[in-house]
Amino acid sequence: MQVTVTGKHFDVGDALRHHVTSLTTNIVERYFGKATDAHVVFWRERHRINAEISVHAGRGLSLQSAGLADDAYVAFDGAAERLDKRLRRNKRRLRNHHAHAKEAATEAPAQEATTYVLAAEEAEREGGDEPLVVAEMRTSIPSLSVSEAVLRLDLADLPALLFRNSARGNLNLVYRRPDGNIGWIDPDLAERGARGGTTP
Repeated sequence: MQVTVTGKHFDVGDALRHHVTSLTTNIVERYFGKATDAHVVFWRERHRINAEISVHAGRGLSLQSAGLADDAYVAFDGAAERLDKRLRRNKRRLRNHHAHAKEAATEAPAQEATTYVLAAEEAEREGGDEPLVVAEMRTSIPSLSVSEAVLRLDLADLPALLFRNSARGNLNLVYRRPDGNIGWIDPDLAERGARGGTTP
């Protein structure tokens, strides 16, 4: 596995680079035999140091973890510990995910969509009330079961994940609620309930 270590306005020395590479490789290869790559970024925020770990584990599975401390080693070790804990908690689901991913590899590719980044604050612009588009890019909407979507949401530490429900073929959304639980939105279930249909 290739581990890239970079710093944004932060000097990453050889000793820190070796520590990061060794620990990241050890944690990731414990759960994924063939993870393709990992990227660790350090940057300074006021008087503290941020460490962010991003791992691409193949078949569309991404992992994210972050740490913040006064020392780069402590920030990274905190991020690594959170990543290891998340992987340990999801070990059984990861095995099931890999088995399902091999079966799904022969199915149709994920649906494509356009994502937009909108300006957070109102910007001065001519005409209309449309939000200011800061960026536009293509992204894929994976076909997953609800449990696989929750797994990806948890491992990538995302606030929300849009996916095509592999059981019914419609778009669904899982999201992290303020109370720590995970919400699931399935428009077809609501529509069937309104028509007096059955829900699974």
